[in-house]
Amino acid sequence: MKPDEAKPAVVVISSHVARGSVGNRAIVFALETLGFRVWSVPTIMLPWHPGHGPATRIIPDSAEFKSFLDDLAAAPWLDEIGAILTGYLGHADQAGPINQLIDTIRQRNPGLIYLCDPVIGDNGGLYVPEKTAEAIRDQLLPLADIATPNRFELGWLANDAGNDAVLMARSLGPANVLVTSAFADGESGNLLVTTGETLKIGHEVASAPPNGVGDLTAALFLARKLEGDANAKALRKATGSVLALIGHSISRGSDELTLAADRNCITDPPMNLAVDSQ
Repeated sequence: MKPDEAKPAVVVISSHVARGSVGNRAIVFALETLGFRVWSVPTIMLPWHPGHGPATRIIPDSAEFKSFLDDLAAAPWLDEIGAILTGYLGHADQAGPINQLIDTIRQRNPGLIYLCDPVIGDNGGLYVPEKTAEAIRDQLLPLADIATPNRFELGWLANDAGNDAVLMARSLGPANVLVTSAFADGESGNLLVTTGETLKIGHEVASAPPNGVGDLTAALFLARKLEGDANAKALRKATGSVLALIGHSISRGSDELTLAADRNCITDPPMNLAVDSQ
């Protein structure tokens, strides 16, 4: 889709893989498909998702990464930026320069929306070094307008292994917390907790879904909010798109999300999911 000049640009800071649909590959595709311009910053480069097997990790030198972000902060086009999305970090040292970039752009554009996707682990535990997880928690999460942790990440960030996801979400700090893979009563689902409401979309647990679902959910929810959708509508669209893409990808026998083949799931999301207001 041709970029819509009426839509703000989005700075996306996350991982990059040569093959696959995770990290920036999923996020940038989704945003550009919906007409957003994207400034893409890789925090690490890999040939593929590590879940497919051993993968070389190329992490930018910390000083060079900071210089790269300093250049962006001094760019003459900052007025076009309306949002920042951060995901997987390659090193704890990256959090500080990202923090500074967010602060610089927010001073220029007070209406900036920052979405922090704290990609740190899953039910098996942390899959980043603890210092990296702590850097995201301490330096990035406090700046966020929206956070999108999965259920494990929510508990780790809240330092609470309890079952009350709503209380944990409200303790994190951001005004809007979208908890992905929020299991309850044998279902999976997305749980959106804001200062004024709690919304949940439940669905059946997909069997062996491809990687990148969390990245895609964060990107699509942010896109729909930037388009002006109310919370329930944005949640329904984002979840509907992701579930449809999972289904198509599995039916095609793909080990990755089939974003290009099924981009219509992004542009025309199914709207048949019920949103439960709690």
